[in-house]
Amino acid sequence: MTVMTHAMLKGSNVPLDTAAVRAVLRWTPGPGVPDVDASALLLGADGRVRSDEDFVFYNQPRHPSGLVRRLPKKRVAEGLTDTVEADLGGLDPTVDQVVIAASSDGDTFRSVSDLRILLYDAGSPDREPLALFDVKAETGEETAIICGELYRRGDGWKFRAVGQGYPTGLVGLATDFGISVDEASEGADGSQATGGPGSSGGPGSGTRDAGAAPAGAPVQAHESATRAVPPGAPGTDLDATVVHPPVAVPPQPTSPPAPVPAYGYPQPVASDRPAYGYPQPAAAAAPAPDPNFRMPPMGPQFVRQ
Repeated sequence: MTVMTHAMLKGSNVPLDTAAVRAVLRWTPGPGVPDVDASALLLGADGRVRSDEDFVFYNQPRHPSGLVRRLPKKRVAEGLTDTVEADLGGLDPTVDQVVIAASSDGDTFRSVSDLRILLYDAGSPDREPLALFDVKAETGEETAIICGELYRRGDGWKFRAVGQGYPTGLVGLATDFGISVDEASEGADGSQATGGPGSSGGPGSGTRDAGAAPAGAPVQAHESATRAVPPGAPGTDLDATVVHPPVAVPPQPTSPPAPVPAYGYPQPVASDRPAYGYPQPAAAAAPAPDPNFRMPPMGPQFVRQ
């Protein structure tokens, strides 16, 4: 059976004949091109997440249901890819749509070339894509873009090409859909902070692809620190175009080890305790008693008047 690829325009939609899909973001890397990360948000009928667990991204790459997950990046002949896979048929009925987004790290999408989203049948990923959409930055100031959305229509699902940008990055996008953001890590203008990573597994916190954050953890507003892992370390995204070196930690001073007593005989004798064995050192001779010494009278120590 020949699969026809739908080349989509912004705002158009296409019905899906499969319940398991693979959304692939693809772009051309190069000098000055920021790294791009795919993410997904599972939304209810009100257009918001049900909890922070409904946000799938580089620090929380798998939904607790296991039905939506982010796959490792790959280098292909056409460039780099980052992928989100969703088993739509198994999702809870309270999930009304799955938003597929992209975020850039280090620069805006003005510097990203040939960004597009390709939608495949997850059961036949080697076939031609079901749909493709060339994602264009509208203002050039976007650091996050909703590329498309998968949504219920009757008993089936559809895919819509969106292309809506956010100059506030992944944090601004996630906040719009109800994700909790740690305001202490967010700049006063809503931009991402430049300090160290926070303690949670939200966008930009922790190390990318180094393992999922605790489910439901609030989102932290910092992306550049997510790449502070050495190249080749376990969990490192080898296809990422920006990798910051780790901060060197000075060695901490340590106390000298306690001396270990020698074994065998003889043992060293400590000055504050008696030696063991025979003979013992003799005590100093006591002075001779006073011949005029008399014991005091015994009995009550008072005089009757």
